Amino acid sequence: MLIRKATDKDQEAIWEIAREVIATAEGLVFYPDSSKEKMLDFWCNPKRHVYVTEIEGEVLGTYFLCDNQPDMGSHVANGGYMTHPKAGGKGIGYAMGEHSIEEARRLGYRSMQFNIVFKSNERAVRLWQKLGFEIVGELPEVVDLPNLGLTNAYVMWRRV
Repeated sequence: MLIRKATDKDQEAIWEIAREVIATAEGLVFYPDSSKEKMLDFWCNPKRHVYVTEIEGEVLGTYFLCDNQPDMGSHVANGGYMTHPKAGGKGIGYAMGEHSIEEARRLGYRSMQFNIVFKSNERAVRLWQKLGFEIVGELPEVVDLPNLGLTNAYVMWRRV
């Protein structure tokens, strides 16, 4: 498994992952029919540090880090993570989590905060807890999931 900085050449693979992930409506706030342009503009924003995970030369995961807030909040990293559904159970999410914590530290962040982890996404919640993140708040009915309706989300945080 190789985790590296993404390049422009990775955008098609990032889109393929995003397309599959948003189709599930289980982990990202984007509508399942969001466009390629919308997703790539969000994910590959120049203000973000974007990474991809390869297994045997195939990009199967991606994550980004960025400032959670500007100015006085810029010491806190925020991030987003996607693993291609066909690659579930290969440890990609955990590896990206570990890598992102180290990268956040290397980039000078003092902590990481995830502003919206769907409460219904129990697998993600367990992963982040295993990596040392705490649930520091619960937001009521902040996402309207097609299969579950209005759903709560957690704010999760940890020092790096």
